[in-house]
Amino acid sequence: MLIIAIGLAFIGIKVLLKPNGEMSSIHIHDSQAMKDRGIHCVMDQDKEDRERAARVSKKLHKKQ
Repeated sequence: MLIIAIGLAFIGIKVLLKPNGEMSSIHIHDSQAMKDRGIHCVMDQDKEDRERAARVSKKLHKKQ
């Protein structure tokens, strides 16, 4: 319990010292380093793959 309390205290101090009291985002799509490496959120990758598959499917149906 003591370790958890200390951890929460450190998090509280961090929030108090940050401008506007906000914590930085830990999501992949918000990280510039991940964007620079071309790494995306799995949800975004799935959406891109579905859109790409739909375009290919339309092209195949047009040819038939």
